[in-house]
Amino acid sequence: MDKYKKLLSNTFIFAVGTFSSKLLTFLLMPFYTSILSTGEYGVGDLISQTVYLLIPLATVGINNSIIRFALEKNINKSGVLTTGFVTILIGFAVMCCFAPLLNQISIFTGYTFLVYFFILFSSLHSLFSSFLRSLGYVKLYAFDGIARTLLTILLNILFLAVFKMGVAGYVLATPMADLISSVFLVFTTKLYRHIRLRFIQKKTAIAMLKYSLPLIPTTICSWIINISDRYMITYMIDTSVSGIYAVANKIPTILLVIANIFGDAWQMSSVEERDPRAREKFFSNVSNMYVSIAFLVGSFLTVFAKVITTMLTTPEFYSAWTYMPILNMATTFACLSNFLGSVYMVEKRSLSTFFNILVGAVLNVVLNFFLIPVYGAQGAAIATFVSYFVMFFIKMIHTRKYVKIKWNFLKLFTNTVIMVMLCVVMLMENEHWILFASLFLLCALLMNVSDLLVGLKKLLKR
Repeated sequence: MDKYKKLLSNTFIFAVGTFSSKLLTFLLMPFYTSILSTGEYGVGDLISQTVYLLIPLATVGINNSIIRFALEKNINKSGVLTTGFVTILIGFAVMCCFAPLLNQISIFTGYTFLVYFFILFSSLHSLFSSFLRSLGYVKLYAFDGIARTLLTILLNILFLAVFKMGVAGYVLATPMADLISSVFLVFTTKLYRHIRLRFIQKKTAIAMLKYSLPLIPTTICSWIINISDRYMITYMIDTSVSGIYAVANKIPTILLVIANIFGDAWQMSSVEERDPRAREKFFSNVSNMYVSIAFLVGSFLTVFAKVITTMLTTPEFYSAWTYMPILNMATTFACLSNFLGSVYMVEKRSLSTFFNILVGAVLNVVLNFFLIPVYGAQGAAIATFVSYFVMFFIKMIHTRKYVKIKWNFLKLFTNTVIMVMLCVVMLMENEHWILFASLFLLCALLMNVSDLLVGLKKLLKR
């Protein structure tokens, strides 16, 4: 199959599984916000997000290596899976030694067992699903995405509405769904046949760890950018504002969902393309469409921030919309930065990924420290945007060392200006804001739709 058609086909399959399932999750927002108070939602969100920080520490980031190495043609794939499985179990056992220390942290008090349950089964699910994707089980991967999300929704309803478990129920639903999904994947595809200690190859195991270890601090820095603002808001203001800000962060993730759908397919295609000249052309063609999609979706989410918030939350959380315009800009540049991260993945330059995100993390914390006391939670949103913008700019320059992507700089600049103006119009809320917002949205459409349609036409002709 032509590489463009394969990319388009895989993207469509992942879209069916991922976007439809994530859409169901967003429909739960009114349910969450009607049952949990702003403070409870803030605590539950902090626990869940902190678990995602602890997972790479407990697993030494080995899941980052799975799809990258399992896609290699001349490699023992069973050895890759076994290495990942054994590493996760050993890392989890070591992490358990720190349970008393973890229990001393106020937000984890009483939830330590849930945290460890979450870490283990989310890690294993990520391992199995990534491995299957690398073997080409894209349809099963998509089906699992839908099934797992439906399970999460049902378990949330059961734990929150029926058993009235509050924060514990909110946290428990995800790892329970991961556990059931993992059992399904393992026995449906007989993955257990790939897990044998004799399959482990020392050379491959060392290469996987060498690749994954630098990505541990990378994940920590990513967590700092995404979550540190909520901790700082909690301690500088209170958990209620943190809860509202957490809801505001959920809406821009619609853009991240779309980006991750494409990213799942793009990872496979970018690794498989080995000819340098063909890779440069491939990256350039795809990046042009990617920019159009990112800015278009970001602009739409900004214009409809009030409507979306009204539809998905209760009145207690309505003020969350005020943080969304700037967070949408931040997420747009996060997507562009993630796209360029695929260059480092292809070249196995995990250290470059780390140094780039380290700059963003340090910048984010410093800006949070100065902006939150002055502008409140809006300061945190500004800090997040600046961090991702700088990270993208640095990557855009540095990745040319490996792949010379031909960027349309006029298009990038104009799109950025349009999104900034949309933010200004939305936040000023003058009497003509709808008119101005519509005009800027029309400009975004004119700027991007034609290039997007031309690109899709080329893909479909191949």
